Amino acid sequence: MGPRERREREREEIRTLILDAARELFVAEGYEAVTMRRIADRIEYSPTAIYFHFRDKETLLHEICDADFLELAQQFGDAAKIADPIEKLKETGLAYFRFGVEFPNHYRLMFMTPHPPLGDDHDVEKGNPEEDAYAFLKSIVEQAIKEKRFRPDLTDAELVSQTMWAGMHGVVSLHIAKCNDTWVEWRGLEDRARLMVDTLVNGLVRHGR
Repeated sequence: MGPRERREREREEIRTLILDAARELFVAEGYEAVTMRRIADRIEYSPTAIYFHFRDKETLLHEICDADFLELAQQFGDAAKIADPIEKLKETGLAYFRFGVEFPNHYRLMFMTPHPPLGDDHDVEKGNPEEDAYAFLKSIVEQAIKEKRFRPDLTDAELVSQTMWAGMHGVVSLHIAKCNDTWVEWRGLEDRARLMVDTLVNGLVRHGR
């Protein structure tokens, strides 16, 4: 490895270190409370070093969210191979759940931590199912509607998609927020996720098939 390649690798390692530290702090302390100096202190760098990689805190948040949403979209690779939209919808719900459980800090920042709108300039291409997780979900719902697999009153793909999302978000966010709560006799996490998927999807499908 030559000097140029080594410098580039070191640069990417530092950027990843900054992104990971910022994500943790945004989740733990809230976006508004965290400063670039606070992030620099966390990784024992100078604020100048942070600004060399990121113009400001908003740019840093923007890059974290783009990377995390791309990671989420990539979790749907197995689901994308399924032809039947009902089975694809179920697998997508479970893949979403597994992402949240595997990457709780990513999930907290993406869906459970208030932060300012990120604008329209993203690395994620809005509407592209390969990069946009919501677009992927909606494409499955649209396929099911087109093939008349849902109840005849369910013709609004946005409404169905957002309801499916809300149900799975409930399972993930409840686990993240209350996983150490001993007041409730919790049933298996995977069992709860599968029951939620089945309940949601079975409530959508057209009877008689």
